[in-house]
Amino acid sequence: MIKITLPDNSVLDIESPVTGRQIAERIGSRLAQDALAVRIDGQLHDLTATINRDTSVEILTPKSDPDASLELIRHSCAHIMAEAICNLFPDTKLVYGPTVENGFYYDIDLDRPITPDDFSAIEDEMKKIVAADKPFVHYELPRDEAMKKLQAEGNRYKTDNAQRAKGDTLSFYVTGSRENNSFEDLCIGPHIPSTGSAEAFKVMSVAGAYFHGDASEKMLQRIYGTAFTTRKKLNIYLRQLEEAKKRDHRLIGRQLDLFSFNENGPGFPFLHPKGMIIWNELLKFWHELHDKANYQEIRTPIILNEKLWHQSGHWDNYKENMYFTDLDEVRYAIKPMNCPGGCLVYKSRPHSYRELPMRIAELGVVHRHEPSGVLHGLMRLRQFTQDDAHIYCTPEQIEQEVIGVIDLIFETYETFGLTDCRLELSTMPAKRIGSDQMWEKATNALKDALAAKDVKYAINPGDGAFYGPKIDFHVQDCLQRSWQLGTIQLDFSMPERLDLNYVDRDNTEKRPVMIHRVVLGAMERFLGIIIEHYAGAFPLWLAPEQARIMPISEKSNEYAKSVFNRLQKAKLRCTIDAADDKINAKIKRAHDQRLPYMLVVGPQEQQNDTVSVRIRGQKEQCVVKVDLFADHAKQEATERSLHLTLTGN
Repeated sequence: MIKITLPDNSVLDIESPVTGRQIAERIGSRLAQDALAVRIDGQLHDLTATINRDTSVEILTPKSDPDASLELIRHSCAHIMAEAICNLFPDTKLVYGPTVENGFYYDIDLDRPITPDDFSAIEDEMKKIVAADKPFVHYELPRDEAMKKLQAEGNRYKTDNAQRAKGDTLSFYVTGSRENNSFEDLCIGPHIPSTGSAEAFKVMSVAGAYFHGDASEKMLQRIYGTAFTTRKKLNIYLRQLEEAKKRDHRLIGRQLDLFSFNENGPGFPFLHPKGMIIWNELLKFWHELHDKANYQEIRTPIILNEKLWHQSGHWDNYKENMYFTDLDEVRYAIKPMNCPGGCLVYKSRPHSYRELPMRIAELGVVHRHEPSGVLHGLMRLRQFTQDDAHIYCTPEQIEQEVIGVIDLIFETYETFGLTDCRLELSTMPAKRIGSDQMWEKATNALKDALAAKDVKYAINPGDGAFYGPKIDFHVQDCLQRSWQLGTIQLDFSMPERLDLNYVDRDNTEKRPVMIHRVVLGAMERFLGIIIEHYAGAFPLWLAPEQARIMPISEKSNEYAKSVFNRLQKAKLRCTIDAADDKINAKIKRAHDQRLPYMLVVGPQEQQNDTVSVRIRGQKEQCVVKVDLFADHAKQEATERSLHLTLTGN
C-alpha cells in the first residue's frame, strides 16, 4: 500500500504502483480529461510516470497552473512543428527547439529557405498531427547505446546535443509509437499526453541563427511559433500583436519626428528636438523625485583605466560586453556601468557613520557591446543613459533604504500610469564574485526588506547580478506586455574589492554596504516603452507640442498670434498652423500628430476672446476663454495629469 498526498492534504491509499493518469482518473473524470502532467514531490513528469512510493502528487491542468501548462503546451508544440517541417521537407536536419517568452522556436538545417509563404502549409501539417491525437511516448537508452543510435542517424547536431547532456542515460520522445516509425526527438520532456491537447498555435516568423551562437558554424533557420491553452487566448494575443505593430516606437518615432538612427552609428540613437522635449521633461521629473528623497547627484568619466575594471570584478564577468581604447599606451575601458566610478567618488574623502546613508545618483552614459542582430530601436542599444544611484549605508540601514527605493519606484511608475507591477527576487548566479556566506547575508537582507514592506514577490533562482542578489520590477503596459524596469541590487563585495570605508561609532574603520538601484532603467529604453504605451498620444506634460492654434482663414492670423503669445507666456508649448488650407485639413494634421489640444480661432472667437477647443480623442468641441484655457492647461501639465480634463461652456 502506498500513500498519495494531494494538494488539499487528503490522502489516497493505493494498493499497487500507479501512474499520474490513473490518479487523475480516480479523483474524477473531468480532472482526467483536463490533465496535462503530474507533479511528484514538486517535480513535473509525464502523466504516464509511475509512482511506487509514498509521495505528494499534484495533477497539472491549465486551470490549476496556467503558466506551467502553457510552458508544457509550447514545448510540445515545438515538437509538433518540427514533425510538420520534416514531413514537408524530408531533407531537414533538426537542431533543437526550446520554449521562449511568448512561444517557442525550432532551429533547423535545411538548404531550402523557409519563408512566410510556407507558414500556412506548416500550420496545416501541424493541424493534421493534432487531429491524429498521437501520444507523446517517452523512453530512455543507456548513453553508449543512444550515442550509437544518433551517430547512425547522421544528424551531427543531435549527436552534439547528446554529448553535452549529463547522466548515464539519454531521453527520447516519440510522437505516436516506436513500432510505427513515428517522429522521434532527443528531449528530456515532460510533454502533454498527446498532440490533441495542442490545438491553439500559430507559426510566427523565421530568422537566422548559429549553432550554439558560434558564428563559425553554418547559418541555421530558426522558425518561431506560439501556442496558448485555448484558441480564444491565441486570438487575443494575435490582436495584441497587431495593435503592438501600430504602436511600434520606431514607426511612431518617425511619424512624430522624435528620434532616428543612422548607419554611421548603429545602436546609437539620435534624439531630435521634439524627442529632447520629452527627454527633458523626464529628467525634470526624475530630479524632482530624487531631490525630495535626499539624493545627491554626481557625474563620472565615460573612460576609466582598465585596472579599475579588473579590481571591480567587471573584467572577469563582463569584458565581452565592453569597449576598450588606448591612451598614451595605457589601456582604458569605456564604462558599461556607473558603479566603479561612483565608488571612486566615495573614496575621494574619508566618511563617518554620521553621513550614512549616502544616496548618490548619476544619470550616466554607458556603452555595451551588443551584436548587431539584437539591436532593436530604443529598446536594445549600444549606448544609453542609466538612471543609476548607489546608496552607501550600514548593515542596520539596509531594510529602511530598500523600502525607500521601493516607495520611490512605485511613485514613479504611478505617475506614468504603469500601476501593474510584479516583483522578482533574483538569487545567486553561477558566475559571481564574493563568498556564499556573503550572498546568503545579502539575499536574506532583501527578503527582510520585502517582508517589512509586505509586498508580494516571486523567486527567480540564479539570475542575480554577478556581485549581488537583486529585486527586479516588471511592469505591464496597456497591451499587458511585461517590461523589466527598476532594480535594487545589494552588494557586499564591491566595497571590499574597492576598499571603501567609513569610521564607525567605536572609531574603527568598517565597510559600507552598497545598494545599486535604477528606477526607469535605460532612459532611452523607457522613452521607447512610453511611446508604445501611449501610442504617441502623450499626456499633456510630456507632449512635445501641447496645443496648436488653427486660424479658420488668413483674416484670423493676427488673433492666432495674440493667442500664441499668451499661451507661451503661460509656459505652454504651442504652434500656429497658418497654412492656406481649410480648417478640416489643419485638424486632420493635428490629429495625425496626436496633439492634446487643437485650438480653432475665427472672427467669433476673436470677438469673445475665446478659443474653440478640440480635445484629442473626443468628438465634442468646447469654447473657452483664452486665459481660462491657459490656466487649466498649465495646471494640468504641472500636476502631470494622465488625462485631458478640459470642459467648456
